[in-house]
Amino acid sequence: MSSESALDAYSQIVAGVAAGLTPRVASLRVPHEAGRGAQSQGSAVVFTPDGFLLTNAHVVGSSPRGTALFSDGTAVPFTVVGADPLSDLAVLRAHGETPEPAELGEADDLVVGQLVVAVGSPLGLAGSVTAGVVSALGRSLPTRSGSAARLVEDVIQTDAALNPGNSGGALADARSRVVGINTAVAGIGLGLAVPVNATSRRIIAALMRDGRVRRAYLGVVCVPAPVPPALRERVGRAEGLRVAEVVPSGPAARAGLRAGDLLLTAGGGPVASAQDLQRLMFGEAIGAPLAITVVRNGALVDVIAEPAELAAA
Repeated sequence: MSSESALDAYSQIVAGVAAGLTPRVASLRVPHEAGRGAQSQGSAVVFTPDGFLLTNAHVVGSSPRGTALFSDGTAVPFTVVGADPLSDLAVLRAHGETPEPAELGEADDLVVGQLVVAVGSPLGLAGSVTAGVVSALGRSLPTRSGSAARLVEDVIQTDAALNPGNSGGALADARSRVVGINTAVAGIGLGLAVPVNATSRRIIAALMRDGRVRRAYLGVVCVPAPVPPALRERVGRAEGLRVAEVVPSGPAARAGLRAGDLLLTAGGGPVASAQDLQRLMFGEAIGAPLAITVVRNGALVDVIAEPAELAAA
């Protein structure tokens, strides 16, 4: 294939994604609660036929409403259905006609080097399109809500040019499927997007249903650590999570977990990263028995913890 024909193929893909997604990505105007006339800007993606839009929590902040402007010139008011700062996702409801929804894809199927296209409103310039590749996968994005902190797992890193205003816009694959919601500019030539996957779908569903995301709280700080060689064959794994700190009077402390314990399993599944434990900490885990197996002083110890609800900020 000649370089000319390869360029033509590339251009056709990007132009096709742009044509398909640009009408479905809105430019947001979000008034500030304080400050007359002050407003922030961002982007949002229509993802249901009845006018629900997906954006970043930091785009809407504490504002309950705003205006979505589409590429055909239509301006539609919206209200914030729910926002979750700990995943940096928010769901909006438009009050008026919206375009047909974009198709949500699956970020877990992405590979490094894959073509991606970003659609949004950088610097307030609606309908802007940039393209690049997935430059890394599995990144973590620290988030905070009040005293609660969390890592958004499996964040997508891309070299597609992102600027302020792209936040909340779509990161799409070559088939125009939205695989991420652009959330941050990590540095010159680097952008980050919250992945669209099973975890984020649970968060989106909770926001649509309840307006918030209930999370469970165990009360431990853990770091990855190797399983002792003598136990690796017995447990069938080489990595676990070392308990660095146990919050006094928290669920883990009440269950008898101690600093220095090496977590191997929780809820019947292996844990080797903070994300493995974090995936279990959703609403259904609150008050439910959670079986945990740890290595302590060279022996396997089983404990039962009951996660509590993470207090709202």
